[in-house]
Amino acid sequence: MIEVTGQLWRIVEPELASLGFELVEIECVPHGRGQIVRIYMDKTPGRISLDDCAMASRVLSPVLDLHDVVPGGYILEVSSPGLDRPVRKPEHFVKYTGEQVKLTTHAPVGGRTRFTGVIRGHEDGMIVLEVDGQTVSIHGENLKKARLNR
Repeated sequence: MIEVTGQLWRIVEPELASLGFELVEIECVPHGRGQIVRIYMDKTPGRISLDDCAMASRVLSPVLDLHDVVPGGYILEVSSPGLDRPVRKPEHFVKYTGEQVKLTTHAPVGGRTRFTGVIRGHEDGMIVLEVDGQTVSIHGENLKKARLNR
């Protein structure tokens, strides 16, 4: 599913940018024979409205149909990132330095895959967290999921 998500990023990010939105995260969740594709977007300045989500959905749906990347079909959900916003890009980890985060990795780091701590930044491809008074560095490619813990 990582490959599908990567393909979706390459398709969706420029489409949203052309509408004035930032792609924050994409989640693919199994649903029946297909997937639920959740797209979280944001904009600056301001907040994402229901009309923004509806417009993005109308634009993205035919583009995703054309590229046919999601095996078995999909249901598209477009929304704002919310209070517990996903954190994915290096610039997100820089922007939210000092904030609490819950993070999950694909492969264990120091024997664990789940971390709750404070974002200390992003350096040389590494996400830097403070967890229980210790500095933990996680390679960006090992990031499975991260959300602000507000």
